[in-house]
Amino acid sequence: MAVIQRRGRRIMMTPPEVDAFLAEQRTCRVATVSKDGRPHVGALWFAWDGTSLWLYSIVRSQRWTDLLRDPRVSVVVDDGVEYGELRGVELSGTVEFIGEAPRTGEPVAELEAPERLFPAKNFGLDTMPHDGRHAWLRLTPERMASWDFSKI
Repeated sequence: MAVIQRRGRRIMMTPPEVDAFLAEQRTCRVATVSKDGRPHVGALWFAWDGTSLWLYSIVRSQRWTDLLRDPRVSVVVDDGVEYGELRGVELSGTVEFIGEAPRTGEPVAELEAPERLFPAKNFGLDTMPHDGRHAWLRLTPERMASWDFSKI
């Protein structure tokens, strides 16, 4: 994973801080490019495995349609209300479609970690529920930037 952050080094998170932040946060905002070139942004739950961001998306969504055509994506995970509390991570790169679409639960070795992390974090469950509407996208970031304004 290439991590490039030239500006804001004073407020950037360390790699362990990024891992902890992404492990605790639930919602991200995913930006894709629509067919007509306009951006499309939507909120989505995710899992972070320490290397990749795993997005569990509805396969009949605008996001899915956009990414089938153009797999480039930018994702923001942020938190905080007051200025000194603002912190976040922006990840960008190209997504990969992993497993069947929609996901039915067929064994896929690459999905063992996200299908353990995602239900524990978001539902308090030990096993991944499959509804026949969602499938997995993996973003292994090519670029990442972070900020934590409490460091100012």
